[in-house]
Amino acid sequence: MYRVFIVDDEPFIIDGLYDIIDWSAFGLEIVGSAENGQEALAALMDLPADILLTDISMPTMDGLTLIREARKFRPDLKVIILSGYNEFNYIKEGLKLGVENYLLKPINLDELQETLAGTIDKLNASKADRLFSEYDIRILRDNILYRWLTGRIAPNELQERMELLQLSLDRPYVVTAVVRTEETASPAYEAVERLAVQDSSMLPFVDIDGDLVIVFMLDEPETGKREAIEKLRSMQPRLAQSAMRLSIGSAEPMGEEAPRSYANAKKAQEYFLLYDDPEILDYDLLVQAGPPGTANEAAAPLDWPSFAKLIKARDVDKLHEAIEAEFERCHSREGITPAFMQSMAIELMIRFKMELKEIKQADQPELYEAGFTKIMQLASIEGLMAVVKEAASLTVESLLKDVKSPVIQLVLSEVHEHYAQPLSLKLLSQQYNIHPVYLGHLFQKETNETFTEYINKYRIGKAQQLLKETQLKVQEIAATVGYWETGYFYKQFKKYVGISPTDYKGLL
Repeated sequence: MYRVFIVDDEPFIIDGLYDIIDWSAFGLEIVGSAENGQEALAALMDLPADILLTDISMPTMDGLTLIREARKFRPDLKVIILSGYNEFNYIKEGLKLGVENYLLKPINLDELQETLAGTIDKLNASKADRLFSEYDIRILRDNILYRWLTGRIAPNELQERMELLQLSLDRPYVVTAVVRTEETASPAYEAVERLAVQDSSMLPFVDIDGDLVIVFMLDEPETGKREAIEKLRSMQPRLAQSAMRLSIGSAEPMGEEAPRSYANAKKAQEYFLLYDDPEILDYDLLVQAGPPGTANEAAAPLDWPSFAKLIKARDVDKLHEAIEAEFERCHSREGITPAFMQSMAIELMIRFKMELKEIKQADQPELYEAGFTKIMQLASIEGLMAVVKEAASLTVESLLKDVKSPVIQLVLSEVHEHYAQPLSLKLLSQQYNIHPVYLGHLFQKETNETFTEYINKYRIGKAQQLLKETQLKVQEIAATVGYWETGYFYKQFKKYVGISPTDYKGLL
């Protein structure tokens, strides 16, 4: 069903148009009306229409100006002019704007119905091609912008794709906002996309989680971010048709650091578990303030990659040890208060939740809700540590439940216990009396990783631990975790950690 919007400064004409035509018989519905162009333009921002019926001569903004302004954010809008002026200049200007017809008042009903029927035919003819093209472009746009903000696209490919999409990243700074709705992000996306047509500093897209992401390009970080927040506030009435949570990340330099803004905006979303429906959650303010009622003392940053590897390895015991070590490390620092320890516990809980979501591609907030409540009530380090360890156990249990095959559970146990020994699908398939090809397929299906990827990641995680905790030489560590060829160990370590084991040890 196509949508119609009516504009006329004479209310009785609007009422008459509602009544004289059976709009539903044409497959049409009237979505709104206005008595002047300015009012109509504001309404069309929120009520996208396919067909506009408008008078020419109206107060505040005339019909021709309305058409020009509406076409800036709705270029495919079909327009029918209803006018009491039979003047050549009006007709000529209306035809220049590509209107479907210029009808004189009093309105000839047959002519109006014929015009509507012809307009519907045009909409039907172009709809399939237009939707296919728009869908293709949007999918490409979402994919490219998501890869950019997750650091998964090379600079030369990014440049080529941005030129193809006629987009530009021509400002020195960027800040990213995330809008999370209870249902699909499509209505919110359409509302923001219409605004982005008029504001070239905005780039909206939908990410892999279904969140609406709005990239604001800035000339200056502090003032630019404040202006972006004001824009978000002004958008809220248009986005409020579905329940939403709105967060904004840090302002970052355009380039390699831009993904940090997106990561921080996503992280800020998790803090909605702790606050009572804030208007907008600002990551920078969260970092400054910590959780409600706490102060945020300076401390060495959390080494999250080591935690993430233990989660992926489903190693609960080592995960608990890492949590204990982290609490001990922070507790031993001068000036650290119970409030900061509470903040750190929340940080770990949020990261567990986000890591689980990334691995499973599904959110499970119910696993952590009770833990967050307990943390806000606890002050003792022992109590906080117990809650975080429980959250770690729940995270790993959730991952293990996904492995439905008993054979794969046996394989994982074998890897975790005997990772330092030669292991292969061939050896394990003989041990469990199953074809190696089938075992490899089953393993990848249920862990989302090949057997080789999984065991390499697990071994490298163990190697990182040994580099931190022992004085063993790199060659000795390689052999200890199952690599008998040191060159191959170096290659795998750099692949998964980003630097060589020697450089890694030098950073400790």
